[in-house]
Amino acid sequence: MPLTRGRLLIRGDTSFLLVGKACKQFTLFIEAPGGEYCQSVRPDDLVAVSSPEGGPREPARMLLALVRDYHLPLVVLPKGHPGSGRLKLIVAVADEILLACDIQRGTHPDQHLLCSSGELAGIRLCGVEGGVGIGRLPPGAVIEYDETDEARSTKNNSY
Repeated sequence: MPLTRGRLLIRGDTSFLLVGKACKQFTLFIEAPGGEYCQSVRPDDLVAVSSPEGGPREPARMLLALVRDYHLPLVVLPKGHPGSGRLKLIVAVADEILLACDIQRGTHPDQHLLCSSGELAGIRLCGVEGGVGIGRLPPGAVIEYDETDEARSTKNNSY
């Protein structure tokens, strides 16, 4: 799927995934139970926000922007942490991301795995030049470009 600065929305009946390109190189700090580590992020890497229970898209857009544009550090909770069940949005940043429904939310320090709903589990995302490779799309999942009111008004008011 072609993608530069915008976002892709992959949705099922009750959950969704928002995906954007990193767009520039930066260092991502990851705070994990064993200490802090740094991950180099390249322009074609992906920032993916999973919403396993669905809900409004605006918080997912904000979280994607906080990581991609403002380089917000990621926090990894220890396994068994009571707060992981309350996480409504989970984020991963990597060149390749695999969605899985059998991991505890917010507890996986490796950025190639992202917690998802069962209906989107198994999707494989890969950052490629100028776009996103999407593999193992489950039946019923829909891919579309995510547009905000701001993006629509820019398109409609172009000269």
